[in-house]
Amino acid sequence: MKLNGAEILINCLLEQGVDTVFGYPGGTVLDIYDALYRNGKINHVLTAHEQGAAHAADGYARVTGKVGVCFATSGPGATNLVTGIATAYMDSVPMVAITGNVGAAMLGRDSFQEVDICGITIPVTKHNYIVKDVRELAATVREAFKIASSGRKGPVLIDILKNVQTEQCEYEPAKPVKTVHRKVEPAELTKVVEAISASKKPIIMAGGGIISSESSALLHEFAKKIDCPVAYTLMGKGCIPEDDKLCLGMIGMHGTLAAARTLIAADTVIALGTRFSDRVALNRDKFAKDKTVIHIDIDNAEINKNVTSTLHVMADLNETLKTLIPLVKPAERKTWFLEINSYRKIGEEKKDTSILAYKIISTASRLAPENSTLVTDVGQHQMWAAQYYAVNAPRSFCSSGGLGTMGYGMGAAIGAAFGSGRLSVLVTGDGCFGMNMNELMTAVSQGVPLVILLMDNGVLGMVRQWQKIFYSRRFSQTNLNRKINYVAYAESVGAKGLMIDSAEKVEPVLKEAFAYATQNAAPVLVDCRISCDENVLPMIKPGMTYDTQLEKMEEN
Repeated sequence: MKLNGAEILINCLLEQGVDTVFGYPGGTVLDIYDALYRNGKINHVLTAHEQGAAHAADGYARVTGKVGVCFATSGPGATNLVTGIATAYMDSVPMVAITGNVGAAMLGRDSFQEVDICGITIPVTKHNYIVKDVRELAATVREAFKIASSGRKGPVLIDILKNVQTEQCEYEPAKPVKTVHRKVEPAELTKVVEAISASKKPIIMAGGGIISSESSALLHEFAKKIDCPVAYTLMGKGCIPEDDKLCLGMIGMHGTLAAARTLIAADTVIALGTRFSDRVALNRDKFAKDKTVIHIDIDNAEINKNVTSTLHVMADLNETLKTLIPLVKPAERKTWFLEINSYRKIGEEKKDTSILAYKIISTASRLAPENSTLVTDVGQHQMWAAQYYAVNAPRSFCSSGGLGTMGYGMGAAIGAAFGSGRLSVLVTGDGCFGMNMNELMTAVSQGVPLVILLMDNGVLGMVRQWQKIFYSRRFSQTNLNRKINYVAYAESVGAKGLMIDSAEKVEPVLKEAFAYATQNAAPVLVDCRISCDENVLPMIKPGMTYDTQLEKMEEN
């Protein structure tokens, strides 16, 4: 059948199983929006800003495992997507961003709202396209979805000229291509099995690759069989239940003391789907000195990039663990866990439970509906949430790890709610919230069940903490000095506003917030007044080794 380009695009999205798109219309995508309207089969969420749409597509993808989709017009609409695209790229989130551009006759003439969005996004996409021929559109869309969702997942951009959207050609429906990963042969894992068998004190470092490859259950089975503790990176949060005896919590600059101490004492590091970022490896040269490092990852570029491995396997984690689990021998490591439990005891003793942030976030973790999704912005509150909020299932946590995008949270929380059909709990700070607080209007208009815990300390908390520790308390431009009444702001856009300004109010206010958001499918903002001197601890100085820094901390 003959269709125009805009109609072909919508039909291709339906082929790929797309049910929700986040976006903002404009001149060069009017034909796409017209086709969307006439088709009527895809739900469109109108955000307040294109960056919010990109973050919403990201949040949707993280909780569903499907490709998130966002639309924007040319020029500023397209450039407003870039931060969200880069966020998805750094965290390996599958996304297809679709933009319009001026017509072929206007291209390259500095026309109104013309920008080379393909050129701009080359460094932060797996691939991108500019479609100049309607006959190439269907194949391009199908290929874009395949690239976004295969291998190491990530964002792809499709820029469609305006004339392509109106021109017609024959359209033939096609089924989506299913990604099939190669089988991992037992012979490939012989040395890995031998190294695991020889290890006396192993530790598993589980990264975001466990989540994206749907390998959480296999990870748990593997860890139990070899009786091995599991520490997760920020992106791996949710890969193992946090109350499991094997779980050490988060590892890294602000990870648990138990995870850090276990890593120091370990003789073997089994790294699964993690890239050894600077926030985890810290001093890369000394990170795994005198240890056996087994690195399994789907992306060859990550092998030996940051930390040199003793053994490595480049393959899909799901396929690798399916082959590996029957090959390894069951183990029991009572002595190792006695040592680990002593580290846990020290960690519990050092945990600062006196700060209000701890009480708020730990109480929210206990009171929130069991199937809710935790979303964070970036900063102190992000690390507190990672430390104190228990996430016991995969795809129940969204946070900007690699790019560290302030303002990520509101859009991602909206996208997560649409993708999961569940309540989102957003832990944010007044600095981050100020960047995309306009998306609260989107949450209200779309009826999103959302509880926002706004850690309101009047400062850029994490930056101020660094200034406090490393810059001799020279607090340059980190005091916000804003006069906004957040409760009144929430009420003004149609949300419910509540406040916590003392420990006694934590439980009753949070109970009210969760009840209201759940019963009314509506957002609630809780202004949590905390001290600007509440710090995130532990904190290991960048470039330091785990052992040197921890010894100093444990003395204090």
